[in-house]
Amino acid sequence: MDCNKVGKLILSLRKEKEMTQKELADAMNISDRTISKWERGIGCPDISLLQELSDILGVNIEKILIGDLVPNQNDKGNMKKINFYICPICGSVQFGTGEVEISCCGRKLAPLISHKANSLHEINVAEIEGEFYITVQHEMTKTHFISFVACVSLDRVLFVKLYPEQTAEIRIPKMIGSDIYFYCNRHGLMKKERIRM
Repeated sequence: MDCNKVGKLILSLRKEKEMTQKELADAMNISDRTISKWERGIGCPDISLLQELSDILGVNIEKILIGDLVPNQNDKGNMKKINFYICPICGSVQFGTGEVEISCCGRKLAPLISHKANSLHEINVAEIEGEFYITVQHEMTKTHFISFVACVSLDRVLFVKLYPEQTAEIRIPKMIGSDIYFYCNRHGLMKKERIRM
């Protein structure tokens, strides 16, 4: 750990939050001299203080230890770069556009890789009363089910969470040129491209 880099990062994040050294020290229940030492690179935060420092400054502990925040290249939230993430512990579903770091239950999540929908996971899209009626031919038991369906167009995502023992069917507003994603808890993320009705 490079104390100079860590100190410079703490200084810039503190100023970004418009806090004085005293305000940061008071929030952490330590002396402002300690904050001053960190920011000058004379020492680094003790491991027992990292979580609190992370919470106050709004940055991951890992980034504090590295001493650098590397911004993503500005891709303006391009929907073509959407990624879905599922926590293997609690089943929480997240999604983001572009490069993001997502963690849940203490684990860093990797983006799911989508596969083309196949005969075991056939998805049907029909138009009913100006809406998409989407069905997935799939069992919905507690051990094998579709967890979510997402309709992704150029400017929006419609996300529907599904649960075991309900039917794998949804109705959503019609979105021309959409991609449909759905996630099977055993076989992963499936995709049907470019719905044109």
